[in-house]
Amino acid sequence: MGTALYWTKYLTSGSPEYSVEPMAASHSGPPGAGGPVRLDARAEANLRFIRQTMERSSVFTSLSGRGAILIGVTAVGASWMASRQADFSGWLGIWLAEAAAAILIAATTTLLKVRLSETPAMMRPLRNFAFGMAPPFLAAGVLTVALARDEQLTWMIPGTWLLLYGCGIATGGAFSVRMVPVMGGCFMLLGTLALFVPSTLHDTLLALGFGGLHIVFGVIITRRYGG
Repeated sequence: MGTALYWTKYLTSGSPEYSVEPMAASHSGPPGAGGPVRLDARAEANLRFIRQTMERSSVFTSLSGRGAILIGVTAVGASWMASRQADFSGWLGIWLAEAAAAILIAATTTLLKVRLSETPAMMRPLRNFAFGMAPPFLAAGVLTVALARDEQLTWMIPGTWLLLYGCGIATGGAFSVRMVPVMGGCFMLLGTLALFVPSTLHDTLLALGFGGLHIVFGVIITRRYGG
């Protein structure tokens, strides 16, 4: 009797409380059509975004071409003024002032270009570029202080500046367009040359490097990759 009551109560009840509803059929419509988003559509969108980002980065450099031109013009003027100084301290003071002005110009024009481009994603390559430049620039500063302490070694300063500046541009330029590391290589060649020529040619080489190369490559960057 107990068994019969059990089967009657629990296994034959038609109460809807124990009924099982059938699963709804899955939909595979496009995103925004009211159904669930298909995984292949989402992957397609992600791949399209990655492709567009890579294409944009391949034709864009956050460096300002106009800024490079302005730095080149000021460097030519600094080279002329430095060559007319009677002593080394005056010569060094002019170039240190030019270095400070160049840093200010580069930072201002580059940040302005990134902001006007409305491409916030370019801030990361810009930071990578700055980090790549920092070690050679720091080394140049340390060597300048060390070499300036001995009058017999001051002739090495122009070549050291050009060589390490070129290293910084080349290493930082690994995160930019090909034109930037090429410019770095040109600076390195001038720096190497400056270490093996008479010191009477140093101001000319500094003018060609910090002046001429900045102007030439600044014009190229402006025309190909925007201001």
